[in-house]
Amino acid sequence: MHRYANPAQFLRLARAVQPWAAALTAVCLVAGLYLGIFASPPDYQQGESVRIMYVHVPAAWMALFVYTVMAAASFAALVWKHPLADLFAKAAAPIGAGFTLIALATGSLWGKPMWGAWWVWDARLTSVLVLFFLYLGHMALTNAFDEPTRGARAAAILALVGFVNVPIIKFSVDWWNTLHQPSSVLRLDGPTIDPSMLWPLLLMAIAFTGYFLCLVILRMRAEIAARRVRALRFGRTAG
Repeated sequence: MHRYANPAQFLRLARAVQPWAAALTAVCLVAGLYLGIFASPPDYQQGESVRIMYVHVPAAWMALFVYTVMAAASFAALVWKHPLADLFAKAAAPIGAGFTLIALATGSLWGKPMWGAWWVWDARLTSVLVLFFLYLGHMALTNAFDEPTRGARAAAILALVGFVNVPIIKFSVDWWNTLHQPSSVLRLDGPTIDPSMLWPLLLMAIAFTGYFLCLVILRMRAEIAARRVRALRFGRTAG
């Protein structure tokens, strides 16, 4: 990965990857929505409301995935001083917060007809809400200091400390008695969900992943350009 620590190398890779990621996102999103809305059957217990799953579950997966890669990038920034790691974490945080907010909102819409309440303070929902606040905290710390390196370091430490919440979210339904249903896809013994529902769910997950990749590349390119502008201004001022 140190090969792509050079911004010029990264930008060349980004320009090559971004069109393919955008195309993959579009294809999988259209296919996933079509199969999820028109081809998959209603659930025998949840009825048509189960279709919220095709947005809620991939958004929840992405909320965990984005924070995990942010924590990995923060570790690389603190240990190996990777010059683009902090920039990646900064670019990814608002996107991860957006996915988390979507997961919370769609979960509330799904929970009302199933549980009779918009919100319950059970382990899964509460820990996801904590994840949302961790994203907001990371964004706030990144921009809280006049010196960008201090903000990046403080945000990186928060990302690493907050990573303990990721396994708590994942295993909360196994460790505590919650209203949230247990995992039916990411299981050691294989998925328990019917293939007619599994395939659109996986397609939507791929679409969300491609969408994240497109957005984080766009944001990183903008951040690199902003750094260059600041460097030029500083050079002119110093001259």
